[in-house]
Amino acid sequence: MKLPNIMAIALAMACLLTGCWQEELPEEPDDALPPFELEEPVKENPSLLPERFALPYMPGQTLDPVDCADGMQQTAASLLYEGLFRLDGSFEPQPCLCVSYTHDEASARYTFDLRPGVEFSDGSPLTGRDVKASLERARNSDRYRSRLSGVSSVSANGDSVTVTLNGPNSAFPALLDVPIVKSGTQEGAVPVGTGPYFYAEEETGAYLIANQSWWKGERRPVDRIALVEAPDSDAMLYRFSSHEVQLITADLTGVLPVSTTGSVGCVDADTAVMQYVGCNTAQAPLDSPALRRALSAGIDRANIAGAYLSGHGKAAAFPVSPVSSLYPSALEEDHSVDGFAAAVAKSGYVSERPLTLLVNEENSFKTAIAGYLAESWTAGGIPVEVRALPWEDYAAALAAGDFDLYYGEARLTADWDLGTLLEPAGALNYGHWSNPDTSRLMAELAGAQDRAAAMRALCAHLKDQAPILPVCFKSVSVLTQAKVVEGLLPTAAEPFYALGQCVIHLKEEP
Repeated sequence: MKLPNIMAIALAMACLLTGCWQEELPEEPDDALPPFELEEPVKENPSLLPERFALPYMPGQTLDPVDCADGMQQTAASLLYEGLFRLDGSFEPQPCLCVSYTHDEASARYTFDLRPGVEFSDGSPLTGRDVKASLERARNSDRYRSRLSGVSSVSANGDSVTVTLNGPNSAFPALLDVPIVKSGTQEGAVPVGTGPYFYAEEETGAYLIANQSWWKGERRPVDRIALVEAPDSDAMLYRFSSHEVQLITADLTGVLPVSTTGSVGCVDADTAVMQYVGCNTAQAPLDSPALRRALSAGIDRANIAGAYLSGHGKAAAFPVSPVSSLYPSALEEDHSVDGFAAAVAKSGYVSERPLTLLVNEENSFKTAIAGYLAESWTAGGIPVEVRALPWEDYAAALAAGDFDLYYGEARLTADWDLGTLLEPAGALNYGHWSNPDTSRLMAELAGAQDRAAAMRALCAHLKDQAPILPVCFKSVSVLTQAKVVEGLLPTAAEPFYALGQCVIHLKEEP
């Protein structure tokens, strides 16, 4: 897809607590935000091709994959490091540094066998000790602590690593795309990795160079990638607009829109970031499952994902990405005005006051969505008023339970654990949902060998009880200077996921 010559690019900024994105967007004359317009294909002009391929990076900041900043540092780091597994575009774990594994269900223990012959970029062999050290460090990091909270212990024995969990998790490998670095190098600015490139410096600046020890041995689109200094997001966008760098990642429905010029290519990658409506199930009238089901029936998810997120998201009625093989499509129901009216009538709801829908006011995409939802529900017989608050007040109101409904966002993990949202002690369970069947079905999913069946059972229950109302899963966009990069197939974590298929066009020397 091509973006306009002059367009707003929203850069991703993760919020605290609910994992929400703070966003800002100029006001639009209509309720819905229009999709980006398509351009006619640009005729290839060899003179416009760069002499080198370059990525932005923050000078003086670490490229350590555990501690580095989000955004441009992660893009560069994704070429330096690999995990035991990689998540593909459907969030399925694909073996990487791990060649095989065994799972002892009774003891909740996994043993991972390392791929033989893997070397770090300095030529030293990958060992179980390196993997153990990386996983132990990740368990104590801000980035991976929550994801690996179910790990009880990690041990290494030669070329294998054993991980013992606190409880069953049949999808645990999906959590192990954690980057592995050479033990003893973690504290450096750029630890040694096993990826397709490694970091180097010279008088003219920093760069990435092809790792001749890479175990895959696949072709790389270029042997050398320049790293251009960009101290902050403004500098990054300037470098991109001036064609000093040819690729950046962005949340096009995100925060702080800025402008760039020129013909820009865009490829989206699905994420596990879910937008949803939360319900205060602890107080009337949202303690009624029938009313919550009626509200869910009144959500036109396809319209929200298509118009309000400009296509940079996928509609979802359940808390699992619709690109996952686990998504229970058979349980979905098409949205219709008549269906919504029937659900409201069946609920027996009689309004005594307008319900309050809480939303973060800095987030203009979400405030627009909240306004659309409130109008739709009100027109169908459930009066709803939007209460837009600054982020700190929004977070405080959630923590205090001072709401009927709220529009939120949560970054889920690829094992689709919903404990933080739906367990009584869950950090994001602002609606105070507590239900033994919910907890039982989530536990059954965690230990299930037939995860599709377990997910269907859980989603059928959540559809009936509707403690949260999923709306969509967002995407992240990889932007490139037109005609420079072809064959890009990004994932949420790896802009260069299909590196071997990627082609980079540079100006040919005369």
